[in-house]
Formats: sequence, C-alpha cells, structure tokens
Amino acid sequence: MLKVDASGQTPPFEQIRDQLRAQIVAGDLDVGARLPSVRRLAADLGVAPGTVARAYRELEQAGLVRTNRRTGTIVAPPAPMDGRSAAELAAYCVTGMRELGLTDEQIVAAVRDCLLRDPRPTADPGT
Repeated sequence: MLKVDASGQTPPFEQIRDQLRAQIVAGDLDVGARLPSVRRLAADLGVAPGTVARAYRELEQAGLVRTNRRTGTIVAPPAPMDGRSAAELAAYCVTGMRELGLTDEQIVAAVRDCLLRDPRPTADPGT
C-alpha cells in the first residue's frame, strides 16, 4: 500500500519512488511483479500521472524496475555483479536505505529479516 502526504515536505514523486524502492529492496515485491499502470496508481493516490511516471522513471534508471509498452512496469531482477565486490554492493544498498531515512539499526534489522526470509542455503565457509 502506497500513501502520499500532499501536505508533507517531500514531493509526491519522491514519496512514491521511495516507498516502492523500500518494498523492492525488502523483498515485499518479487522480481517480475507487475506494478499498477501510471494512470491507475495516479488515480488511486490522487496525484497527476506525470508524478507517478517520474517515480517509475527514476526507479527504472536505478535498475529496480523495467517498463515495456506492452507489459507495463515490472520489478527487475537484480543487476549482475559484473566484478563488483560484496563490499561495493553492500555500500550501494546501505546508501539506498539511508536515503530512505533508515537508521543503522533499522538497516541491520532489514538485512537480518531478509536473510531469515530467504529459503536459499548459505554457502559453506569450509568449502
């Protein structure tokens, strides 16, 4: 559920972008999940379609979603590491979460929750 505070200090497109980013990063929106159309979400939130379009465009530039005229906007799979280290990826994630206003404790809790929800086995450090 997304909410826009029209009386808040943060522009509506940023509120939408940040809420969707948080849901994607937290795993609340699965890869391939289809987001509402720009017009539908704008109507639901009581904002202009351009506001939602800007939020979607910024999410696409960040690599979090993909937009196709025929299929709409979907949550994108994570970008390949392409030689990036785990430390670089962690720094990128932490920066994004801090931009959302999370404290260090909230960031650690979010990562812990993500690890606990992920059913994939961890690598054996002894191999």
